[in-house]
Amino acid sequence: MPTTITLDDVAAMADADEHHRYELSREGVLSIMPPAHPEHAVTVAKMVHWFHANGFGPEQIMVDCGIHVGGGRQPDVTVWAKDKPPRAARSSYAGIDGLLLAVEVVSPDSEHIDRVIKRDEYATAGVPRYWIVGRDAATTLQALVLRDGEFVTEHEPRPLAWLLNGPVPDLS
Repeated sequence: MPTTITLDDVAAMADADEHHRYELSREGVLSIMPPAHPEHAVTVAKMVHWFHANGFGPEQIMVDCGIHVGGGRQPDVTVWAKDKPPRAARSSYAGIDGLLLAVEVVSPDSEHIDRVIKRDEYATAGVPRYWIVGRDAATTLQALVLRDGEFVTEHEPRPLAWLLNGPVPDLS
């Protein structure tokens, strides 16, 4: 193992191991996560289906697409502008040009990373919207929008089912 890990190293590890997810913080901290729990996968699938059912195409909705945000992160779902699908920026990680939304579905072992560390990294990188889907009984969605370099709450947290029963809000 090298003393300093680069995004190229992380990409090579991910290519060699299909059973784990690899992320690198902007400070160089490597995170290795096991595959998602079935409930996590179902939540992600529901969101992807909802986006597709509301007119988003296959080049706009990505699952586990790595993004370069100072380090390499792999949101559960990313939504891209119609004419700006993800493009590699550094190693196999996409730049954020055209990125409209990053979604993280919280896992028991990733709550602090998703709610604090990634929130800060995504804001610093300029990700325009960040949704955090909780693992509580209501699967509560916290919708954040970037304003003046910081995420602010777009609306009060709501059950994910409330969101999925309506149209996709304006992401521009």
